Amino acid sequence: MREIVLDTETTGLDHLTGDRIVEIGGVELINHLPTGLTFHKYINPQYPVAPAAFDVHGLSNQFLSDKPLFADVAAEFIAFIQDARLVIHNAAFDIGFLDSELTRLGYPPIEPTTVIDTLMLARRKHPGGPNSLDALCARYGIDNSRRTKHGALLDSEILADVYLELIGGRQTDLGLAVAGMIRTTISVSQGSARAIERPEPLPSLLSDAERDAHRKFVTTLGEAPIWTRYGVSTEA
Repeated sequence: MREIVLDTETTGLDHLTGDRIVEIGGVELINHLPTGLTFHKYINPQYPVAPAAFDVHGLSNQFLSDKPLFADVAAEFIAFIQDARLVIHNAAFDIGFLDSELTRLGYPPIEPTTVIDTLMLARRKHPGGPNSLDALCARYGIDNSRRTKHGALLDSEILADVYLELIGGRQTDLGLAVAGMIRTTISVSQGSARAIERPEPLPSLLSDAERDAHRKFVTTLGEAPIWTRYGVSTEA
């Protein structure tokens, strides 16, 4: 199963009033394990960054002025997320901006059924508690000391760790490791270990009626049916 943990940074809070994406970051997971494949782009929004947004992510109009437009990276982004579930914290916000950018270029919006909202997961798992990304890092002991400013790729990497905790992913990893150990043990033991016979055979679960029915069936298979090699008698 392929998943992309995704985050965006924007010029402001409302794409309906003109705000645009300024940064996209994504981290690939296969079967809940990071593969090391990432996607990261700064984007020239062609729209001024609000002071409050700059305070959050630190991306200035001047810094973004020579970056590619969303139109320049859209095809690469779509290829990266294709056939994957998207894991996003407070997904409605990011999906609103992404759909706005995609539809502006004539691409279809993101299919809602492919999106997992970790904020909703956290609220179900920890009802009433603080469920911001920083709060979840504190809850699960995840190091977010590098997060002095919001950054799409960094936040995606941190969210991947949070997501694995929310779904019990670290326990899943342990299970995979144990399964690997078991497979190794079996491969080493095969050919050298000898089956131990039971001191007392287990009682048969077949009824007399079932035995009789099987004997009658065997008589229909010819003069020397293969079943007779295994001690099955055709006599009642």
